[in-house]
Amino acid sequence: MKKWVRNLMIILAAAVAAGIYYYIALPAINIHSAGFWFFIITILAVIIAAYGIRTASREYVESEISEKFGIRFNTYGLKDNKVLKVLVMLLLLVIAVYAVGSLLSSPIINAKKYQALLTIEEREFTEDIKEVDYRTIPLLDKDSAALLGNRKLGSLVDMVSQFEVANDYTQINYQGVPVRVAPLMYASPIKWLTNQKEGLPAYILINMATQDTECVKLEEGFKYSKSEYFNRNLYRHLRFNFPTYIFDDQIFFEIDEEGVPYWVCPVKKFNIGLFGGQTVGRVVLCNAVTGECIDYAVEDVPQWIDKVYSAELLIQLYDYSGILKNGYFNSVLGQKDCLQSTNGYNYIALEDDVWVYTGVTSLSGDQSNVGFVLMNQRTMETRYYKVEGAIEDSAMSSAEGQVQNLGYRATFPLLLNIADEPTYFMALKDAAGLVKKYAMVNVQKYQWVAIGDTVQECEGNYTQLLNTNGIVSENAEMYKEASGKIVSISPIVLEGTTHYYICLENNEDIFDLDMSDKNLIGIVRYQLGDMVNLKYAEGYGLHQVRAID
Repeated sequence: MKKWVRNLMIILAAAVAAGIYYYIALPAINIHSAGFWFFIITILAVIIAAYGIRTASREYVESEISEKFGIRFNTYGLKDNKVLKVLVMLLLLVIAVYAVGSLLSSPIINAKKYQALLTIEEREFTEDIKEVDYRTIPLLDKDSAALLGNRKLGSLVDMVSQFEVANDYTQINYQGVPVRVAPLMYASPIKWLTNQKEGLPAYILINMATQDTECVKLEEGFKYSKSEYFNRNLYRHLRFNFPTYIFDDQIFFEIDEEGVPYWVCPVKKFNIGLFGGQTVGRVVLCNAVTGECIDYAVEDVPQWIDKVYSAELLIQLYDYSGILKNGYFNSVLGQKDCLQSTNGYNYIALEDDVWVYTGVTSLSGDQSNVGFVLMNQRTMETRYYKVEGAIEDSAMSSAEGQVQNLGYRATFPLLLNIADEPTYFMALKDAAGLVKKYAMVNVQKYQWVAIGDTVQECEGNYTQLLNTNGIVSENAEMYKEASGKIVSISPIVLEGTTHYYICLENNEDIFDLDMSDKNLIGIVRYQLGDMVNLKYAEGYGLHQVRAID
């Protein structure tokens, strides 16, 4: 076989290998992508291996023939093969460029640039964080939402055998309410084969305030998802449409205000060297039903989109800002003035956006916070609040100590404003992951803990605790008032405690009076048509009455 034919076969084999690798690994054709460099290294290694095997094989055959028949060949051998030498040198050069590029992009050399990636504004807690509106408090964490989602799908006999709920459970603001949304996924490759023509028929929607769970069925199933195969796979669909874009590892499932499902796909931007200083430069919005993609600059993203920056990326950027304040070596050795985020985070709905909350503590790892930060997941805006107090882990342990006989575990807390007091709020879950109680813990005095079966009861107990300790008076403007003629009054027993549900004339709300509160016993003297004045803590459609006038 002629030499040029053999070389052509090697090139074709390398091209086929490259095509298979590209279709599976989907590297971005971009020098800022580590996957692109691994792609080049892999292809060069395959070509060198093929060349080496062919050359060694030919050399061995020629030596055998020469030894047996005395025929001498004009062999070029491994050592004298110029093409092979060039390929090996090229491989070493690519590896060297990648290694040097990684070093020159690292925080060791660029500490100041990393520290400046995030702009942080110091703000006042009581000005930005208004007193709590219970309709906007997400009462569930992701694990609890997953339990509700799986339970809802399990009740739908026509779907549960074919589909599962994906683990996305993205927290967003939907029509002014915090919700978590998750798409369905095919239960197995066989289930994909039998259902892929119609696509995925629904998604799960969970109201984080009321815990209401809905399986939203679509008129047309969505064809583009992470659980698809071949060209309708979301990652492959994005790569073939945007071959040079380096998409973030986290792609978010969201719905717009009309309930249409989309994939929000952040595109990485590297601000330092080849591989350093990652932020987000662009966002591709992919319609999950049609696959239509719209490319936005990050500053032009529509208002309804809540997730552009992942919580992990924002926290990493904040840690760069706090840890590298006085240079890289100070962060390792002296650690003077070094701050870092605590070991957890949660989400807060604020100004129609979703903000990541995490505490700020010193690098020495003591058990106190010097403040906390809120980071906007759409705009990357970051606000720092100087509020000293207990670290979240300490507050969680303090809350668990109040119910240690029950063995409940606390979720990572939210930060609320209760009577202008920074307050940790958390759910307490049993071993099965179900929410059983709620707890509020004062940030600055974490031994002050209030527990309740409902959010309103917990808040009432916490308010009384603050009053007992001289923090807030009974007359503080924490409660709203409602007056009117009683048009409905119904006693009901909840978990062994009598409650009265009252409706007032020209008022759509329902007022809950817990008879375990001795201040409310007087309601038994009221009848239909009587006038009553109520002081209550606002809830989601059901308000907790605190006093009767």
